Amino acid sequence: MFRPAHHSKLFRTFHGLDPQSYQEVIRFFEDHEAEIQDLDFDEYFEMLTTYVNALFEAGAYAEHLLMVDTVIEISIRNNLIEYRGEDIFQRSLFKKAASLYHSRRYAEAEHVLLELLKMRPNDPAAMLFLRKCLRTHYPQIRSNARATAVFLIFSCVFLIAIEVLLIRPFYGMYTSVFEWSRNSIFALALVAIAFGELYHRWLAGREVRRVMRAVVEVGK
Repeated sequence: MFRPAHHSKLFRTFHGLDPQSYQEVIRFFEDHEAEIQDLDFDEYFEMLTTYVNALFEAGAYAEHLLMVDTVIEISIRNNLIEYRGEDIFQRSLFKKAASLYHSRRYAEAEHVLLELLKMRPNDPAAMLFLRKCLRTHYPQIRSNARATAVFLIFSCVFLIAIEVLLIRPFYGMYTSVFEWSRNSIFALALVAIAFGELYHRWLAGREVRRVMRAVVEVGK
């Protein structure tokens, strides 16, 4: 890629910023965005990619999603396979998937990761991340199990209150029945939580295996 012998003052100032100072990078780019767009392509693209990376690292995922497609589009249009020693297209896709995941847009994140795996079927990071996305499936099972457990625990508390205020002082012969009842209800609450977690993991694991088989078939 052609680089001018002399860099602009704006680029030199930006280049002097600490790239780990993400908020400073973001603020500088946004304060000078119109001027940056008029720069030489090399300077503009370097500043753009640094800015987009800063958005991601700062956790500004919504803003990152707005800008990362610009980097992807430019890299395709200019046939930029490698930039700063990395595959700029695939790196941007991976970070786009991560921003989608952090924005709870799991289905979109899965779609991006599947597209990435079609290009690199053996990419371990993408495969691991896809598994993480797929494990977000079937959330209602866990929610229902936890809601059931909460109901049972409140029932247990209610029984304890009755036992302490009424049964023990006035109907001591029923104390053992109430003790057995509340202990059983509490045990059922624990079983409900465990069942929800295990069943969710089993279903999610089945989904992971199904998608992974499809990815492997594409890679053959």
